[in-house]
Amino acid sequence: MAFELKWTEEAEEKYRALKDAAVTAEKTRRKTKKSKKSKQEGLFHQVAKTISALKHNPRHPGLHCHQYSELRHPYDHREKVWEAYAQNKTPGAYRVFWCYGPGRDFLTIIAITPHP
Repeated sequence: MAFELKWTEEAEEKYRALKDAAVTAEKTRRKTKKSKKSKQEGLFHQVAKTISALKHNPRHPGLHCHQYSELRHPYDHREKVWEAYAQNKTPGAYRVFWCYGPGRDFLTIIAITPHP
């Protein structure tokens, strides 16, 4: 069962910014005929892959999901917020913070940030 995604405004803006940076970097790379992808392209690919995995199976072991107590659940403050790894073993590795809700078949992406 795939979940339907909801986004906070902050998370949606960050995702869009990462995507725009990746698209710009790809255009520049193609103009200069370089074959190696840029850091921006790689980062966006990793974040997009993490969100896709969350959508299809939030318990996927590659996500390394665990509770994160520093953020509050946007719908019910008694519920848990989770942290998923988009990167690992990288300085400033990116994380995706998410929660279940607002309904039964929904996940909400709360934030996309470098590791705090």
